[in-house]
Amino acid sequence: MRPRILKSQTPEFRKFLGAILARRGADGAGIDRIVSKIIAEVRKRGDRALIDLTAKFDGVKLTAATIRVTPAQRRAAINRIGAEDRRALELAARRIADFHRRTMERSFIYRDKSGMRLGQMVQPMRRVGIYVPGGLGAYPSSVLMNAIPAKVAGVAEIVMVSPPSREGERLAVLAAAEIAGVDEFYRVGGAQAVAALAYGTDTIKPVDKIVGPGNAFVQAAKRLVYGGVDIDKMAGPSEVVVIADDRARPEWIAADLIAQAEHGSGDETAMLLTTSARIAERVAEAVEAALKSLPRARQVENALAKRGAMVIVRDLDEAFELANEIAPEHLELEVRNPSRWIAKVKAAGAVFLGPLTPAPLGDYLAGPNHVLPTGGAARFASPLGAYDFLKRTSIIEASRGAIAALGPVVAHLARMEGFEGHARAMELRAGMTPALGVKKKKRAPAVRG
Repeated sequence: MRPRILKSQTPEFRKFLGAILARRGADGAGIDRIVSKIIAEVRKRGDRALIDLTAKFDGVKLTAATIRVTPAQRRAAINRIGAEDRRALELAARRIADFHRRTMERSFIYRDKSGMRLGQMVQPMRRVGIYVPGGLGAYPSSVLMNAIPAKVAGVAEIVMVSPPSREGERLAVLAAAEIAGVDEFYRVGGAQAVAALAYGTDTIKPVDKIVGPGNAFVQAAKRLVYGGVDIDKMAGPSEVVVIADDRARPEWIAADLIAQAEHGSGDETAMLLTTSARIAERVAEAVEAALKSLPRARQVENALAKRGAMVIVRDLDEAFELANEIAPEHLELEVRNPSRWIAKVKAAGAVFLGPLTPAPLGDYLAGPNHVLPTGGAARFASPLGAYDFLKRTSIIEASRGAIAALGPVVAHLARMEGFEGHARAMELRAGMTPALGVKKKKRAPAVRG
C-alpha cells in the first residue's frame, strides 16, 4: 500500500487530525463493564479466579503452585539464553540504571526567616507491581524499563506479572527479570493480574503502585483500581511524529514510521510533517517498497491506513505547532541543527534529535525510559522514572518565634473560612485567649518571613 499524502491547510488533513485527537476522549464504558466483573471475581475468589481466567483468556492451565515463577527458574533462564542475548540485556540494564539515578529526588530541610524548620522527606515505596505484556510477543525491554527505575529508587519489593504463553516460558523475559532485580514474578496477565496486584490473593500480596503498559483491558483495570493503589499512567498504542526538512533521508524516515506502526494493535500513529513535497513523496515510496519484505507488513498497513500520513506543512514553525497539538509519544527531529529547535517542543514524551537517533534507540537501551505518555497525555504527563517510585512527606517544625509571628495570621485565615476550632488551636500556642478572639475581630498582623 502507498501511504496517504496530505497538505496541512486542507479540510482532508483537519479531518485526519481530528480523528487522531479524538482518541483522547474515547469511550471505554463497554470495556469498563467487563473489567469491573473481572476485578470483582478476583476480589471474591482470589487464586481460583486467576487460574480460571488464565485458562479462559490465555489458554494456559495453572495451579496454585505454578502461578509463581520461582527464583530458581529465573536464575536458570540467565544461563539458558544465548550469551549475546545476555550481554545485550545487561548493557541495556546498566544504561537504564545510570540514566535513572540522575532522575532521583532528594530530601531537604531548611529554616525560614520566622525560625520555622520546613522540609520534605523523600522515601521509596515499599512494594510495587510491574505489568509486562505477553500475548504473542516477549518484551524483556519492558521488564528492564519498569523494574530498574524502581530498583534505583530503593523499592524493597518489586512484583512482576506477565501472562503465560501456550508455547512455554519466555526465557528472555525471565532472564530480564533476574537482571533487573525483580523480587517476585507471577504467570498472570490481563485485568485479573492488575486486580490481584491491587487487592491481593492467597499467593500475591497487594502492592502500593502498579506500572507498565498493556492492552485496553489492562489499562481499564489500572484506572478502576486507582485510589486503592497508585498507577503510573494510561498507556495507549504507540505514536511517532517525524518533523523533517528537505535534507532528510526518506528511507530512514520510512523505517522509523514502520517501526512504530508494527506493534500490531492497528491504532498506532505514524506521521511525517515535512516542509518538502519531494520528501513526502519519497518517504511514501520508501514505505511502500519496505513493506514488500517486512514480516509484519499487514499490521503496518492496517495502522498506516488508519492513522498514518505524510503531511506537507508551510514551514517548520507550523510543523512544531501541529506536533505540540498532537503531543506524540515519540517526536523525531530530522532537520538541520535539531538542537536549536528544542525550545519549540512543548508536548512530547521523548524527543530524538537528528537522523542518527531513531525512536528504537530509546525503546531499548539509550537510557531514558520507553514507558512514555500516549494519546496526547504528553501535554501533562512525563516518562516513567525513578521519581515515580518515590513518595514525599512534608516536615514542619515551629519555633516560639514563628508562632508569635505567624499564629495570629493563621487564626485570622481560619476564621475567614469559618473554622473556629482551627483558629483556637492556633491561638492556644500563640498565648492568645481564643474567647477574646471571637468577640473582637482584630486586623491580621503583617506576615514576617
